[in-house]
Amino acid sequence: MKIVILGSGKMGMFMADTLCMDHDVALYARHAEKLRYCLNTRRFTSYDEIREFDPDLVINAVTIKNTLNVFNEVLPYLNKKCMLSDIASVKTGLPEFYAASGHPFVSTHPMFGPTFANLNDLSHNYCIIIKESDPFGKAFFREVYAALKLNIYDYTFEEHDETIAYSLSIPFVSTLAFTGVMKPQDAPGTTFKKHMAIARGLLSEDDYLLTEILFNPNSPKQIDLIVDKLKELSEIIREHDTDRLLNYINQSRENIKGQAL
Repeated sequence: MKIVILGSGKMGMFMADTLCMDHDVALYARHAEKLRYCLNTRRFTSYDEIREFDPDLVINAVTIKNTLNVFNEVLPYLNKKCMLSDIASVKTGLPEFYAASGHPFVSTHPMFGPTFANLNDLSHNYCIIIKESDPFGKAFFREVYAALKLNIYDYTFEEHDETIAYSLSIPFVSTLAFTGVMKPQDAPGTTFKKHMAIARGLLSEDDYLLTEILFNPNSPKQIDLIVDKLKELSEIIREHDTDRLLNYINQSRENIKGQAL
């Protein structure tokens, strides 16, 4: 298959490395210096080169704020049979774009950051394939992600954004709140060290990735839940209300019983 990947960031490079041994892959970036270390891939810096290449699949791997703009820019250079694809962490606006594009599409979300993940073993990481996608596209990415040993979930566009707000926004916000009160001192304690390890991992991720997740339209309502629970816990602690605290702790235990490890 002839594949063009738009964007030469960490995910774009990762997708190129993943696909280039089995497909004819081209990586597009506006500036040639960003394509300096590409192996076994074509290197494009203009949309005219993409038109001449005539790809079967275009994977948009630019940051979420530029995804729709780049799609709209490249569309005139593609034949109508070319399948469009995105790997965006938030799908806002994409269903409407795909419906109007006239192209088949496949939307997925590899839920790991190349900065933090162990790329030699992704078996403990996840990805999502959007149900509304073209059947061929879904089968293609299912095979790619299965070969990477990722755990695959199928969601609609709406389910995806709601799930991401729950599974990523809550821990991201909680961790940022934790680091927001850190002081430059060494603190003993195993629990504290574990929290710090999570925080360092999160903050090693790309700033644009963190921004994309937190700006999910579904994030504010999840943040409001955290704020409400913090207010309740603060009130219990200030009042030294043992019974309410025990109820709070026991309810927390019940909440995590059904969560996978």
